[in-house]
Amino acid sequence: MPLPDAVEDATAAASEADNHTDAFGAYVAAHGAPEIVEVLLPDTHGVLRGKWIPGAAGGKIWGDGVAIPLSIFGLDIWGREVEETGIHIETGDRDGICRPVPGTLTPVPWSPRPAAQVMLSMYEPDLRGGERPWELDPRHKLAHQVERLAALGLYPCVAFELEFYLLKTTAGAGGVPEPVFPASSNGPARQNMYSMSDLDAFAPLLHDIREAARIQGLPADTVISEAAPGQYEVNLYHRRDPMAAADDAILLRRLIDGVARKHGVRASFMAKPFLDFAGSGMHVHVSLTDGEGGNAFGAGEAGERLLRSAAAGLLATMADTAVLYVPSYNGFRRLVPGSYAPTSISWGYDNRAVAVRVPNGPSKARRLEHRIAGADAHPHLVLAAILAGMLEGIERGLEPPPPLTGNAYEQEAPHLSYDMGEAIRDFARSDFVSRAFGAEYQRVFAIMKEAELAAFERRINPLEYETYL
Repeated sequence: MPLPDAVEDATAAASEADNHTDAFGAYVAAHGAPEIVEVLLPDTHGVLRGKWIPGAAGGKIWGDGVAIPLSIFGLDIWGREVEETGIHIETGDRDGICRPVPGTLTPVPWSPRPAAQVMLSMYEPDLRGGERPWELDPRHKLAHQVERLAALGLYPCVAFELEFYLLKTTAGAGGVPEPVFPASSNGPARQNMYSMSDLDAFAPLLHDIREAARIQGLPADTVISEAAPGQYEVNLYHRRDPMAAADDAILLRRLIDGVARKHGVRASFMAKPFLDFAGSGMHVHVSLTDGEGGNAFGAGEAGERLLRSAAAGLLATMADTAVLYVPSYNGFRRLVPGSYAPTSISWGYDNRAVAVRVPNGPSKARRLEHRIAGADAHPHLVLAAILAGMLEGIERGLEPPPPLTGNAYEQEAPHLSYDMGEAIRDFARSDFVSRAFGAEYQRVFAIMKEAELAAFERRINPLEYETYL
């Protein structure tokens, strides 16, 4: 699906301004001088790290860059150093140079004071005064897969769908915060799929999300009330620039969180905040276009063979990359039968119970929908793994098993792992992951996830106290 002309024109204009030597000056001319510039660097987990830089010094970001330690990509989900990675004080904890990502300099509409924000990507300085992409920055992992596809004359067109809950918190057992649905006029908590009344209940907040997206140039499309009370989904338009599509998803999460806080509630992208209600996913739609912009998947029999090979590659690499799609301890709770989250390594046509779905539609919109990732996953890593899997199938000419029809939860197919430890082990020993992401990235990511899993396994569950104390 092409971008609306207004969105496409605004995006192109923003990219052109960022490529200009005085991108910040162009911003000030258009929006006025901000008091601060928030520089945002997504870490390995998709958590935004960065700084507030005084607006008066904002122009230096495009000249000198922003110094941030290279080891920021060795932090765990809580922001603590994972010493086992060997990239912290052992290396002298050197600084990387972070450069602004074109097209991401925008106002921050929910800020109480005039503020701008810009996303960063990290580079490693060398001894000769040059710099190269830092191998642990997920953005560069995605860029590598895009370059590999381009070498074959194929160009991804991508759209993300993000589900989230609007919540408040209350003190639960032991004073630990527990999520609760914010008060509304819609009665007790219950499933109320695609409810217009649930949209109306939070209309001011949802309208502010749409307006903030417009101001920031994020191509937001449909807003839906999802399968659970207080659960919503915001879809993004397809982008012919996969890097920008992943940037959009990162920035949309920040936008939704910022607007929700302003309205006195929390936006949670936790994959499974309630056992009795649906989890929150990140669905990714991907088509491949040819050099003339046509949909390669929609090109008759050849296009169908290409699509089938791409789907086969996704299935063949799914177990090895599962921890990129489901990177959290909580996320594995989402993969339960009957939940519209996939539980098997499967594909099918217009079937929401499988992991890789081929939606109905005209040939110009022929695409694959990847349905595994949780809403808490890193968009750049998710998309990098998807494109790498598709490449594996295309380059090797793989053929998928028969597509599943009907209730995929009740049919025979290899199961996705329900265990984070198993998923980490599959990732750590995978030859495919080593080839696609590099051995060093594979090593560091696995170590961080092992440390995260160990932290959860050392914590005693409140139910254990209730049962055995």
